[in-house]
Amino acid sequence: MGKNNQVLSCIQPTGHLHLGNYFGAVSNWVDLQKDYDCIYGVVDYHAMTMPYNVKKLRNNTWELIVNLVASGIKPENIFVQSLVPEHAELGWIFNCFCSYGRLTNMTQFKDKSQDTEQKGSFISAGLLDYPVLQAADILIYNAGYVPVGKDQEQHLELSREIAQRFNHSVGKEYFVMPEPLYTETPKIRSTADPTRKMSKSAGEKHYINVFEEEDRIRKQIRSAVTDSGESTSDEMSAGVSNLFEILAACKATETFDSLMGDFKNGVLQYGHLKEGVAEELVKFLAPLKERKAEFSDKEAKRELKYKIKQSSEQIRKKAQKTVGEVKELVGLMNVKF
Repeated sequence: MGKNNQVLSCIQPTGHLHLGNYFGAVSNWVDLQKDYDCIYGVVDYHAMTMPYNVKKLRNNTWELIVNLVASGIKPENIFVQSLVPEHAELGWIFNCFCSYGRLTNMTQFKDKSQDTEQKGSFISAGLLDYPVLQAADILIYNAGYVPVGKDQEQHLELSREIAQRFNHSVGKEYFVMPEPLYTETPKIRSTADPTRKMSKSAGEKHYINVFEEEDRIRKQIRSAVTDSGESTSDEMSAGVSNLFEILAACKATETFDSLMGDFKNGVLQYGHLKEGVAEELVKFLAPLKERKAEFSDKEAKRELKYKIKQSSEQIRKKAQKTVGEVKELVGLMNVKF
């Protein structure tokens, strides 16, 4: 199969959408819809690989979907992973084309398993194996391109390795080699600790919810870690840099240039910087919050759920076709026998 215009990207259902998620991925997804054939997955199977709240998983999935649509993702481009069970079936087949040693050397497995052990939880086989399922997520749609950051390159490379091994084993260039799609995306850090990325798992003070109340957003920006005193050095601290990164992500050019000028002239006051960032951020997020409010009544939610179930069903047809052909190629029974 030749290179195509298909883009595939996925996100785990954590419910909330924070600034790191939005500026680092989702806003880019919105733009990609203009030029590519996009499929975006809410991957609830992946959410099970680490300790999670069983009662909240389904609610988090639907909450994230509402947030994605409010952000500008088209409902017809979204699928829910557990509504397309072929992902898991192809994942199992791919297990037989991936070595155990390769999985144990994955950086994220090492980091997450260590963190899990420290918290006293058991390390699931799913945590070790999820990169194979991730490969199935990508290859099942023969995606030509996958938007990635530098920390995700290893997973995409594994997907390519599995595709190559599969193609070699069956003697056919069946799977497309997915290419990374690099785009300039802001790296938003925690306002409480700008040395680490914004993350929900780190605690409430470490992330800002895109759909948070205005007063709460302003409060979190006011409490952002910078330095003590005023910035008079040419060296920009991580905290100050992070606030400017947020300003740039909001496309607040005039405010950015004015405050950057103050920094370069050694007269930047942190209180003034925080006030400017909070104002521009609240202004930028207002339209997203307005769109989300459209889903506040039961009828609107019910209609969106119907659309997502329909889109998942349509997208599943592509996955069924791939799995059917794969089973033929590897010698498994198929419905056609």
